[in-house]
Amino acid sequence: MTVDGKITTRDFTPVDFTSREDKQHLFRQRAIADAVIIGHSTLKRDNVRLGISEDLRQERIKRGRTPAAIRVILSNEGKIDSRLKIFQWDVSPILIFSTKRMPKQVRTALAGKATLHLSKTGAVNLVEMLRILRRDYEVRRIACEGGPTLFRSMLEHGLIDELNLTIAPYLFGGAEAPTLTGLSKEFLPKSVHCVIKNMRVVGAECFLTYKIKHKAEL
Repeated sequence: MTVDGKITTRDFTPVDFTSREDKQHLFRQRAIADAVIIGHSTLKRDNVRLGISEDLRQERIKRGRTPAAIRVILSNEGKIDSRLKIFQWDVSPILIFSTKRMPKQVRTALAGKATLHLSKTGAVNLVEMLRILRRDYEVRRIACEGGPTLFRSMLEHGLIDELNLTIAPYLFGGAEAPTLTGLSKEFLPKSVHCVIKNMRVVGAECFLTYKIKHKAEL
């Protein structure tokens, strides 16, 4: 994020204001995860594959793991374009957690490209999603790449254990540019207590790692 706490512009343009080192840092976080989760709005806007570099793939293989983490997409409405880049790259399985609101034509278009988990509820139950990932896919470590709405929801449910944050040397300003927790004017239901684990400075950027303290730990 920028020095003034913005993660993108008011137009929600894809993030391109950080360095190559920051992008490599992101790849390393993906590489140590069993699954990478992203909200559909962010996926549609950034159109990413959620992949990692070849050297990181080889490191995973040497450790006896799959070449890349499972890719997980969240969408309450399920209006997902099957032509997105993520569906054109077959490096790892793709799971979609959505609801019965997903249009039938979308389900048909995604057949063979992703495994669908559709709930009868109006929105995806995040706790149940994590339970399924652990039980059925042996997922232990997850990298959540946002966007801010998903990140805020996971914070509200106490589902975030660690925050990796890069401070980039820019100021965007403006009330309409989102922060880590989006554009909501409401405070979180409860303040989230962070404890710093690590800090390093590379060039003009500061890389921070925080542990999120949960209620039982306070």
